[in-house]
Amino acid sequence: MAEKAARKIDTFVWEGTNKQGARVKGELQGANLTLAKADLRRQGISPLKVKKKPVPLFGKRKKRVTPKDIAVFSRQLSVMIAAGVPLVQSFEIVGRGHENPTMQELLLSIKNDVEGGSSLAEALEKHPLQFDELYVNLVRAGEQGGILEALMNKIAVYKEKTEAIKGKIKKALFYPTAVLVVAFIITAILLIFVIPQFESLFQGFGADLPALTKMVINLSAIFQKWWWLIFGGLGGAIYALIEAKKRSKAMQHFFDRMLLKLPVIGAILNKGAIARFARTLSTMFAAGVPLVEAMESVAGAAGNIVYSDAILRIRDEVSTGTQLQQAMRNADLFPNMVVQMVAIGEEAGSLDTMLAKVADFYEEEVDNMVDSLSSLLEPMIMAILGVLVGGLVIAMYLPIFKMGSVV
Repeated sequence: MAEKAARKIDTFVWEGTNKQGARVKGELQGANLTLAKADLRRQGISPLKVKKKPVPLFGKRKKRVTPKDIAVFSRQLSVMIAAGVPLVQSFEIVGRGHENPTMQELLLSIKNDVEGGSSLAEALEKHPLQFDELYVNLVRAGEQGGILEALMNKIAVYKEKTEAIKGKIKKALFYPTAVLVVAFIITAILLIFVIPQFESLFQGFGADLPALTKMVINLSAIFQKWWWLIFGGLGGAIYALIEAKKRSKAMQHFFDRMLLKLPVIGAILNKGAIARFARTLSTMFAAGVPLVEAMESVAGAAGNIVYSDAILRIRDEVSTGTQLQQAMRNADLFPNMVVQMVAIGEEAGSLDTMLAKVADFYEEEVDNMVDSLSSLLEPMIMAILGVLVGGLVIAMYLPIFKMGSVV
């Protein structure tokens, strides 16, 4: 209970006098009133009035700490430590300068733990949602080996690279999804609002309508009557699939395996998973984390359950004495080039360097493939929308053309 209280950070409103005797006021974050006053005195301010800032009844929703926030913080802390700034002061500077209040609260909480005698790894370990096991293990290795400065730089590079590759993969998945959503919305608008206008025009036509026109009018009638069920059912189905993927490992395995088999997108996801595997293992191996122990964190960072399961099987084989390159070949997921690079790294004693080169290569491959996909999808979007909208327009004008030929 005391540990939870120590982690809680409150905002205090204060008034006081500075060293020149001038009256000053402001806001300050601290674990409690006593520590807040002590912090003011350290800054050369004599506190006259310090009280907890009241929480508004309808306050703003707290911003979430994003992986990008952690990546930026890692780089800032790396630079601070390299510049010789003490760890507690580094957290103070980075924390108070952060734009995200939630991130600011998190960093100042870590600062208080470190100031209270905890190691940095222990302080970070209290926040598993923001700092995963991999991050904490790397920091612990840096502290134990007296190479925290070098390790923080590696962590910063790792976080920047992994966030960049995640961004590229999200971009690759976003484009086809956007095409389908836009096409569906435009088609629904035409069927619900535009087609009925033509239908009223054709009521006194006095001749049989073409089959395509009848089909579109019938489809329009369905959309007009059941639009709420169609949209609700589609939204419910998507939500149900997302929840099933979250809750069922079998469903997650099925979806991830299907995604890897998709044309173009599957190749990007495969290369992205290999890049993350290589980057994570390279960083942990360079930090001196034993190979078998590192594989657990590598599996968690793979981003695809098919690769995560394969990495855990590789870990089990390596723990029984099998070479890493042989275990990777047995997994039947890694290209021959990757296996050969790992084999060379094992033979030469430079596995971390070889894995870093593999990661660089596949990150560049993903980058190029996403750019190519973007160029490919732009005309595809136009073609899909053209076929849908053009098909509906032709269906509505066919009776008019037929009437013209009869006249």
